[in-house]
Amino acid sequence: MTDSTATQKAFYPLPAYNFRVTVDAVSASFTEVTGLAIEYETVAYRHGFSRWQGERVTRVPKMGHSTVTLKKGTTASDTFLTDWLTADPPEARAMAISLCDEAGAPVVVWHIKEAIPVKLNAPSFEVTGNQVAIETLELLVSSISVEHV
Repeated sequence: MTDSTATQKAFYPLPAYNFRVTVDAVSASFTEVTGLAIEYETVAYRHGFSRWQGERVTRVPKMGHSTVTLKKGTTASDTFLTDWLTADPPEARAMAISLCDEAGAPVVVWHIKEAIPVKLNAPSFEVTGNQVAIETLELLVSSISVEHV
Protein backbone atom coordinates (compact mmCIF):
# COMPACT_ATOMS: atom_id res chain seq x y z
CA MET A 1 0.00 0.00 0.00
CA THR A 2 1.41 3.38 -0.95
CA ASP A 3 1.73 6.29 1.41
CA SER A 4 -0.27 9.47 0.90
CA THR A 5 1.41 12.63 -0.36
CA ALA A 6 1.12 14.22 3.10
CA THR A 7 2.83 11.20 4.70
CA GLN A 8 5.60 11.29 2.13
CA LYS A 9 6.20 15.03 2.73
CA ALA A 10 6.31 14.51 6.49
CA PHE A 11 8.43 11.36 6.74
CA TYR A 12 10.44 10.80 3.55
CA PRO A 13 13.98 12.23 3.37
CA LEU A 14 14.38 15.46 1.44
CA PRO A 15 16.62 15.53 -1.63
CA ALA A 16 19.86 17.43 -0.97
CA TYR A 17 19.99 19.16 -4.36
CA ASN A 18 17.14 21.59 -3.66
CA PHE A 19 18.73 24.22 -1.41
CA ARG A 20 19.09 27.98 -1.23
CA VAL A 21 21.86 30.09 0.30
CA THR A 22 20.97 33.54 1.62
CA VAL A 23 23.66 36.02 2.68
CA ASP A 24 22.38 39.19 4.37
CA ALA A 25 18.88 38.66 2.88
CA VAL A 26 20.31 38.25 -0.67
CA SER A 27 19.92 34.84 -2.31
CA ALA A 28 22.94 33.44 -4.09
CA SER A 29 23.30 30.29 -6.20
CA PHE A 30 25.84 27.68 -5.15
CA THR A 31 26.52 24.19 -6.42
CA GLU A 32 27.64 22.77 -3.08
CA VAL A 33 27.69 23.66 0.62
CA THR A 34 29.76 21.56 3.05
CA GLY A 35 30.94 21.83 6.65
CA LEU A 36 27.68 22.69 8.42
CA ALA A 37 28.20 21.12 11.83
CA ILE A 38 27.10 21.75 15.39
CA GLU A 39 29.51 20.13 17.84
CA TYR A 40 29.55 19.51 21.57
CA GLU A 41 32.35 18.43 23.88
CA THR A 42 31.74 16.07 26.77
CA VAL A 43 32.84 16.88 30.28
CA ALA A 44 33.06 14.32 33.09
CA TYR A 45 32.85 15.57 36.65
CA ARG A 46 32.50 14.25 40.18
CA HIS A 47 30.14 15.85 42.66
CA GLY A 48 29.55 15.36 46.39
CA PHE A 49 27.51 12.15 45.97
CA SER A 50 29.71 10.70 43.25
CA ARG A 51 31.00 8.06 45.63
CA TRP A 52 27.53 6.46 45.56
CA GLN A 53 26.10 7.71 42.27
CA GLY A 54 29.25 7.67 40.17
CA GLU A 55 30.77 10.17 37.83
CA ARG A 56 28.46 12.39 35.74
CA VAL A 57 28.97 13.22 32.08
CA THR A 58 27.50 16.28 30.44
CA ARG A 59 28.01 18.16 27.20
CA VAL A 60 28.90 21.75 26.51
CA PRO A 61 28.94 23.61 23.18
CA LYS A 62 32.31 23.42 21.45
CA MET A 63 34.00 26.79 21.62
CA GLY A 64 35.55 28.35 18.57
CA HIS A 65 34.77 28.52 14.90
CA SER A 66 34.21 25.98 12.17
CA THR A 67 34.79 26.12 8.43
CA VAL A 68 31.97 26.08 5.88
CA THR A 69 32.80 25.67 2.21
CA LEU A 70 30.69 27.09 -0.63
CA LYS A 71 31.18 26.17 -4.28
CA LYS A 72 29.84 28.29 -7.11
CA GLY A 73 30.08 28.37 -10.88
CA THR A 74 32.30 31.21 -12.13
CA THR A 75 30.55 33.85 -14.24
CA ALA A 76 31.84 36.97 -15.94
CA SER A 77 29.44 39.37 -14.22
CA ASP A 78 29.15 37.99 -10.68
CA THR A 79 31.70 39.56 -8.33
CA PHE A 80 29.80 38.65 -5.13
CA LEU A 81 32.44 36.32 -3.69
CA THR A 82 35.50 38.42 -4.55
CA ASP A 83 33.87 41.62 -3.25
CA TRP A 84 33.04 39.93 0.05
CA LEU A 85 36.52 38.39 0.34
CA THR A 86 38.42 41.61 -0.42
CA ALA A 87 36.29 43.93 1.74
CA ASP A 88 38.49 45.91 4.14
CA PRO A 89 37.80 45.50 7.03
CA PRO A 90 36.42 41.96 6.63
CA GLU A 91 32.64 41.88 6.94
CA ALA A 92 30.97 39.27 9.13
CA ARG A 93 27.63 38.47 7.53
CA ALA A 94 24.61 36.46 8.59
CA MET A 95 23.74 33.47 6.41
CA ALA A 96 20.95 30.95 6.02
CA ILE A 97 21.14 27.68 4.13
CA SER A 98 17.63 26.39 3.41
CA LEU A 99 16.79 22.86 2.36
CA CYS A 100 13.62 23.24 0.29
CA ASP A 101 10.68 21.06 -0.74
CA GLU A 102 9.57 20.49 -4.33
CA ALA A 103 7.79 23.86 -4.41
CA GLY A 104 10.92 25.73 -3.27
CA ALA A 105 9.63 26.48 0.24
CA PRO A 106 12.20 26.13 3.06
CA VAL A 107 11.71 23.03 5.23
CA VAL A 108 14.94 23.00 7.28
CA VAL A 109 17.10 26.12 7.69
CA TRP A 110 20.65 26.30 9.07
CA HIS A 111 21.27 29.81 10.42
CA ILE A 112 24.82 31.15 10.71
CA LYS A 113 25.18 34.21 12.91
CA GLU A 114 28.58 35.38 11.61
CA ALA A 115 30.49 34.25 8.54
CA ILE A 116 33.81 35.72 7.42
CA PRO A 117 35.44 34.67 4.13
CA VAL A 118 39.01 33.48 4.59
CA LYS A 119 39.94 31.78 1.32
CA LEU A 120 38.84 31.80 -2.32
CA ASN A 121 40.12 29.03 -4.59
CA ALA A 122 40.09 29.62 -8.33
CA PRO A 123 38.71 26.87 -10.55
CA SER A 124 40.96 24.20 -12.00
CA PHE A 125 42.00 24.93 -15.58
CA GLU A 126 42.43 21.98 -17.93
CA VAL A 127 42.78 22.17 -21.70
CA THR A 128 41.41 18.67 -22.30
CA GLY A 129 38.33 19.02 -20.09
CA ASN A 130 34.96 20.65 -20.60
CA GLN A 131 33.88 21.00 -16.96
CA VAL A 132 32.24 24.12 -15.56
CA ALA A 133 34.64 26.49 -13.77
CA ILE A 134 33.83 26.22 -10.04
CA GLU A 135 35.12 28.68 -7.42
CA THR A 136 35.44 27.54 -3.80
CA LEU A 137 34.96 29.97 -0.91
CA GLU A 138 35.90 28.98 2.64
CA LEU A 139 34.16 30.78 5.49
CA LEU A 140 35.01 30.94 9.17
CA VAL A 141 31.64 30.70 10.93
CA SER A 142 30.30 30.84 14.45
CA SER A 143 26.98 30.05 16.05
CA ILE A 144 25.19 27.62 13.75
CA SER A 145 21.59 26.80 14.64
CA VAL A 146 18.95 24.62 12.95
CA GLU A 147 15.29 25.51 12.44
CA HIS A 148 12.61 23.13 11.18
CA VAL A 149 10.03 25.31 9.46
